[in-house]
Amino acid sequence: MCGIIGYVGSRKASEVITEGLKRLEYRGYDSVGIAVAQGNSIDLRKDKGMVNPVAESMRFLDVSGTLALGHVRWATHGVPCKENAHPFIDCTRTIVLAHNGVIENYSELKDELKKAGHRFSSETDSEVVVHLVEEERKKMPPLKAFMAAVRKLKGSYALLCTVADGAETLYCARRNSPLVLGVGKGEMFAASDIPAMLAYTKTFVPLEEGDIAVLSRNGYKVYDANGKEAVRKSITVEWSLDMAEKGGYPHFMLKEINDQKHFVHESLAADVTNARAMVAGHEAIDIIACGTSYHAGTILKILLSRELGKRAEAFIASEYPFVANPGKKTLVIAISQSGETADTMQAVKFAKSRGSKVLSLTNVVDSSITRISDEVVYLNAGPEISVAATKTFTSQAAVIYKLVSNPGPGQERLAAIPSLIEKAMAQESAIRAVAAKIADKKDIFFIGRGLNYPVAMEGALKLKEISYLHAEAYAGGELKHGPLSLIEKGVPVIAVAPKDESLPKLFGNIKEVKARGAYVVALTDDEAVRNEADVSIPLPPAADATLYPFPEIIILQLLAYHVSVLRGINPDRPRNLAKSVTVE
Repeated sequence: MCGIIGYVGSRKASEVITEGLKRLEYRGYDSVGIAVAQGNSIDLRKDKGMVNPVAESMRFLDVSGTLALGHVRWATHGVPCKENAHPFIDCTRTIVLAHNGVIENYSELKDELKKAGHRFSSETDSEVVVHLVEEERKKMPPLKAFMAAVRKLKGSYALLCTVADGAETLYCARRNSPLVLGVGKGEMFAASDIPAMLAYTKTFVPLEEGDIAVLSRNGYKVYDANGKEAVRKSITVEWSLDMAEKGGYPHFMLKEINDQKHFVHESLAADVTNARAMVAGHEAIDIIACGTSYHAGTILKILLSRELGKRAEAFIASEYPFVANPGKKTLVIAISQSGETADTMQAVKFAKSRGSKVLSLTNVVDSSITRISDEVVYLNAGPEISVAATKTFTSQAAVIYKLVSNPGPGQERLAAIPSLIEKAMAQESAIRAVAAKIADKKDIFFIGRGLNYPVAMEGALKLKEISYLHAEAYAGGELKHGPLSLIEKGVPVIAVAPKDESLPKLFGNIKEVKARGAYVVALTDDEAVRNEADVSIPLPPAADATLYPFPEIIILQLLAYHVSVLRGINPDRPRNLAKSVTVE
């Protein structure tokens, strides 16, 4: 991750690539590089840092040539540094490649390639791909070698590759990571996002899952996952550059909600082997986190108990030093999107001072929390621009589900998650209609039970932080212990009510609030609940009931977003809040 661009045509390619990389800066990154084909050689320049200073110090624009590719990297495998920056070059220095995504089987591929004599210069998973193309190139021409290499990959990828053989051809592939072609006159582009190409063309061809494309200045060909030539529909866009950075969406938050169908694949590819061993080796497990991450931690607490029979407790990180008693036999699992959350950092230091082992789940490589943890699992969610956490919550949940699932059949069930997310997104028109009915209310309550309760808490948090409405979440059974006194005619109650083991009890809670005049909004796939509610938002049925939180949270994120917009608020920048909370 996080942004790639390739070009072949008649322009000075280094200029096209450098300008394109600037248009991808909004995606977030820590290093940058370009590679320009010059006849039978490659000029590769890269370093840690931002586009402008690196481009100046490495003299990007001094490089001549009309075929090039570039990359801005958001670190996943390996710390931010020159060696880990993209693109990567093979041993012969004639094949160069850039990659977005996560290669799940890179370790075994790397071992095989090392035995074959290949030399590696980075800690990344991505570098194995260029050496894999090199190895296949010994046996077959470039296109077939690229196809053969891609067939051996497991995980997610958007790939750009070229061979310095004078043919001026750019090879592309995508699986579970976006890649778009740009069609010009006598020139072709490929990039992870449209903004990188918008200054040069308005015509784009989004590649589909498993596609491989071959680009030259004369045009392009696309091959499907079976290697057969395919036709892909082109689109014409008339976006402003500001709109283009948001992928055509009016706000980053909406873009990032929609991005989840891509990034969840990369989160599910996270390596949890060592983390699972740590969990297995401890009976006392404390989970520490703040805000959205705390809600993910509450899901982890429930799943550790249900799936693995472990006793675990979730703590608000700022309270942990005052209420907990960790020791040498305690595993502390710290969850932080940024890896810099001050409250969580202090809680980790407290646990370490008491001799506890620390496992952290975070999205940022080489962040502060990773340096004091005994083991780290990265979320692979990519940077999140909007202040309100959306895709990072889903990524936390995906990693958590993988952590508690045994290898094999236990993890095969997780393959249903991306489909459930896409089906939930298809309900956006119904969600927008519900938002219009509650946007002028003062108080809104959320209820749920079991795994649906932390989802309800996260839904309430999303609504209050970007719409400025008072919103609270309760476990359904708690209503009669006080909150029912707040329910009166017209007060919205959002019931997270999938057809799972908790539904019979929650159905009773729905009837309780209805009897007191509440306006009930149900997220459900149950007919009886739909009939009881004032309005319902369809939930896609989940064959495995434990997976309902994924479509539920998508719906609640979209609901909060549309309420915020209807109230005239910018959901990307809610008042009084910061993306990373670095003070206690």
